Amino acid sequence: MKDLLFYVNRLRLFAGRKLYINLISSVIISCLESVGIYLLVPMLSLIGIFSAGTSSIPFVSGFSEFIRWVPEKWSLLLILSIYALLIIGQAVMQKYQSIRSSEIQQGFIRLLRLDIYQALLESRWSFFVKKRRSDFNHVLTSELARVSQGTVQTMMLLTSLIFTVIQITFAFWLSAKLTALVIICGIGFVLFSRRFVKGAKVLGDRTSELSQSYFAGVNDHFNGIKDIKSNMLEKTNLNWFRSLCNRMEQNFIQFVRMQSSSQLLYKSSSAVLIVLFIFISFEVLHVRAEQLMLIILIFSRLWPRFTMIQNNLEQIVATFPAFKSLTDLQRDCQEAKEMALLERESQLKPFTIEEGITCHEVSFRYEGDKTGYALRNINFHIPANSTTAFVGKSGAGKSTLIDILIGLFQPESGQIVIDGVPLTPDNLFSYRNSISYVSQDPFLFNASIRENLMMVEPDATEAEIWEALKFSASDDFVSKLPQGMDTIIGDRGIRLSGGERQRIVLARAILRKPAILVLDEATSALDNENEAKIQGALDRLKGNMTIIVIAHRLSTIRNADQVIVLENGKIIQQGGYMQLSKETKGTFSQLLAYQTGSKA
Repeated sequence: MKDLLFYVNRLRLFAGRKLYINLISSVIISCLESVGIYLLVPMLSLIGIFSAGTSSIPFVSGFSEFIRWVPEKWSLLLILSIYALLIIGQAVMQKYQSIRSSEIQQGFIRLLRLDIYQALLESRWSFFVKKRRSDFNHVLTSELARVSQGTVQTMMLLTSLIFTVIQITFAFWLSAKLTALVIICGIGFVLFSRRFVKGAKVLGDRTSELSQSYFAGVNDHFNGIKDIKSNMLEKTNLNWFRSLCNRMEQNFIQFVRMQSSSQLLYKSSSAVLIVLFIFISFEVLHVRAEQLMLIILIFSRLWPRFTMIQNNLEQIVATFPAFKSLTDLQRDCQEAKEMALLERESQLKPFTIEEGITCHEVSFRYEGDKTGYALRNINFHIPANSTTAFVGKSGAGKSTLIDILIGLFQPESGQIVIDGVPLTPDNLFSYRNSISYVSQDPFLFNASIRENLMMVEPDATEAEIWEALKFSASDDFVSKLPQGMDTIIGDRGIRLSGGERQRIVLARAILRKPAILVLDEATSALDNENEAKIQGALDRLKGNMTIIVIAHRLSTIRNADQVIVLENGKIIQQGGYMQLSKETKGTFSQLLAYQTGSKA
């Protein structure tokens, strides 16, 4: 409940005057509807159904006296005209109220989307390491849609409550005894229906769990669709998907069944109540016909509102888990926040490396990892505009060290020093802005080559783009594509070969003109020809920027200025390529021998 109240308060702060105008409109619309019902009495009296010229009904008797001064042939037309104007005025106000409600709802959801997305972007890398990407998709789509629904239902509930209070006030004015009787029955039904609200909460929790599983599973399956097709796992995955869909279907049907049961209860009870109500009114309370008719008219319109309120409550309670999901994600993002984007922008000053990067006594372990350190007591120096390669077996700590070097992780102890200045939160984002990173799995957007390149440098000229393509040995194949740089390359660049994707990603990295270029096993999945092309591109860059390479194929780092060998999170060798290859008892020469096939 507190999560819902938190977002209702945010809605109030966001909508401001519009929300209050909507609430006032609800009051006026309800009043107009009540006045319209009141006008039925003089209309019916004019056609002789009963006499309204009594003081037993507030306001009506005075209005009837006024009608007597109007010529008889015009009186009915006057009342009908007033009634029509009231209904038309009410309809016009409802139109603009609906438009304002839509503006408030959509604007509020847009605000939530932006807030959550920005909070995610401002979170530390370690936050994403611990979370499933599908959970973010789930919150930003399914759960946010349910929050939107819950927001609408809350506004509808508020409107219904205002309408109900006003109508009950009019009913009390007419007959306190009859109104009290109906309200007591209504309260009884509300208390009885609490079990439906509790059931809605349980089904709402289950909806969130099933939706989360759906997003996670679909995301995993389509990320691994090649493995599924290659290993003929279609039937296994289809069975899983069919089972999940069946559970989602049954959960939804169960919610509808519960709502239908509550509606049946309300409608059945309302029929019984009306019968008892009319009988008691005539036989026990001896209520006048005109009073009874108005009370029946009011509650015939009011009773469906009770049903709507109950329905709204069930739907709002069912969305509680979605509100909680959003609240939890925003809280987690706040705890993992690095720095606001606007603050980061103020730090993005031009950054150059004159001397080099020094890693001094760096140790690191992942949060919650009690098995030991991923890195321990790491020391090395990378001279400016040099090429440094990190090698080692799988799990040696290479990628973790790179993540620390590019500022995604902060060491548990020790520090990174650039040109004698320690890397701190004050200069972290300026430093990171000077880095271009190329991963082993090249990521490209489903857009044109030009758009993919200009994402990192929106103001790049045509000449600068072609220069970057030439540096990465991409210009030849790009110029031969059907639309050249404007060719759409598909999801993750699937329309290009692996080597072509890798070279486009390298061109994108070069286009930024970074001070530091980081290649995380960027050539490990390439054939010899494409590897040679990228290696040639890197050789052309040597001396123009600081290059850091995680190498899987040791043959690609022959021209590196220094090689650093890691094992179990520690540096065990460090030196030039030829120097380390001659240390026959060293790990580097063993790795080199395994790759060249000189050692079984």
